[in-house]
Amino acid sequence: MSWLRRCFLRCDLNGAVTVRCLPCPGDRRASEHRRNATVRRYCSTVEGEVRVRFAPSPTGFLHLGGLRTALYNYIFAKKHGGAFILRLEDTDQSRLVPGAAESIEDMLEWAGIPPDESPRRGGPVGPYLQSQRLDLYSQTAQELVKSGHAYYCFCSSQRLELLKKEALRSGQTPRYDNRCRHLRADQVQEKVAQGVPHVIRFRLEEGVEPFQDLIFGWNRHEVAQVEGDPVVIKADGFPTYHLANIVDDHHMRISHVLRGSEWLISTSKHLLMYSALGWKPPTFGHLPLLLNKDGSKLSKRQGDIFIQSFQRDGVLPDTLLDITTNCGSGFDTSRMGRKIDELISEFNPSKITTHSALLDLEKLPEFNRIHLQQRIDDDEQCLSLIKDLQAQIRQTFAAEIHDEDVLREDYIRRVLCLRKGHISSLKELVSPEYSYLWVRPSFSSQQVTSLTTEAQHIASLVLKLIEERREQLNLNLDQLSKDLKTLSKQTKATKYREVMKLLRLALSGLQQGPSVAEMMVSLGPAEVSHRFQKLLLLSGTTS
Repeated sequence: MSWLRRCFLRCDLNGAVTVRCLPCPGDRRASEHRRNATVRRYCSTVEGEVRVRFAPSPTGFLHLGGLRTALYNYIFAKKHGGAFILRLEDTDQSRLVPGAAESIEDMLEWAGIPPDESPRRGGPVGPYLQSQRLDLYSQTAQELVKSGHAYYCFCSSQRLELLKKEALRSGQTPRYDNRCRHLRADQVQEKVAQGVPHVIRFRLEEGVEPFQDLIFGWNRHEVAQVEGDPVVIKADGFPTYHLANIVDDHHMRISHVLRGSEWLISTSKHLLMYSALGWKPPTFGHLPLLLNKDGSKLSKRQGDIFIQSFQRDGVLPDTLLDITTNCGSGFDTSRMGRKIDELISEFNPSKITTHSALLDLEKLPEFNRIHLQQRIDDDEQCLSLIKDLQAQIRQTFAAEIHDEDVLREDYIRRVLCLRKGHISSLKELVSPEYSYLWVRPSFSSQQVTSLTTEAQHIASLVLKLIEERREQLNLNLDQLSKDLKTLSKQTKATKYREVMKLLRLALSGLQQGPSVAEMMVSLGPAEVSHRFQKLLLLSGTTS
């Protein structure tokens, strides 16, 4: 049976949480009793201290779903002056992916939500790799065995497979039949002495106490009625998730466990283990799932949901944090363009709903455009963008670069300021559409003559204008636009449209792009003069 209530959480900086619950419609007596009741409890196993953790398995690289879970934990910790811990659950040794552990921490740091304690940073309750804490899990399992809450299981994999097939054949959910629960002590000792392979299972009991989830309200799952006794120590001596996570959460003094709602049904099982060990459990909050906009599950097989992929594609860290919270709940506003400090200040746990968050990645370019514009407007962050773009320019164009001046900080800053609001990523600026900014374009006399027979005259007019307006060229787009309209009226047979096409061809070799005036301001007087001198020479040879 599961009791669901909407609960509203308030957590103060001292770690005290107030939860106000709306009663279930079918529970009238409880409703009357609790209508105005306020349940007050402390946020931590260490009074007043808020400690949360993100505990991924390095069996793969960090993806959007994992980043979102980490982000909510980070925001919760910083909102309440607490600590954000990264713990890597690497007990499934057969599925570990080389480099994944290091990459997960790299991506958290890149995203701007670095852990306070981690395998890399260390901390007071390490180690932070589960594979380095095996003795602790073994000791805890032995405590459970001694107290009668766990037992040795000697069932072979063949027998377990037969149980599974029989259950499926009869249309039932496969479960262990708890056979080894009933072995006598002397039988257990004999099998252990003989070296018979074994695991340790936790003894599930009925009568689970309900618990109050910060998001889903009151819950209780009678796991003993639907599951067999779970393995807590595998035959290889490594713990399963169910044991390792509660041992680590206890010894690392975790005050709140904020994790995906897929773990909600397992929480009653974990609480039975806390009770068996005599430990006070943390407060649980299960975050609704992050799904595709059509409601389908995010899949690692999609390939593009990994954080490294977004990083390579020029997506900014703030963009990912913004879009993954914008599509969900838990904040006072849902506006676009929020940075991490704003997310922390606007975070309101009482507004987290049980509804899944639908992520629309088609909006990613718009989110990135907004955050890129914000970075360009910030002097320090703009300098970082400039260095990044310099590297991309060198990598993309290499020997084609006509003049090292295009790598100068002031030149690139001018380009960024003129293009902000128009581009969604720095990578766009090294695409063919913007190559004219870094490489002098090529065009033919045939292209020129197809537009006008007055190319030489027009080139002379532009060169004269540049000389007259040399200082304004760096500053005044509007004035330059007016000057170009006036210039076009000085031709005999070429219309304004063809004049602009000719100027665009000379400046970029392209037929589309930013306005001609912006191109000229971006390139600067000296480079514009060079390109129109080329047009003057080319048109002079064909006249």
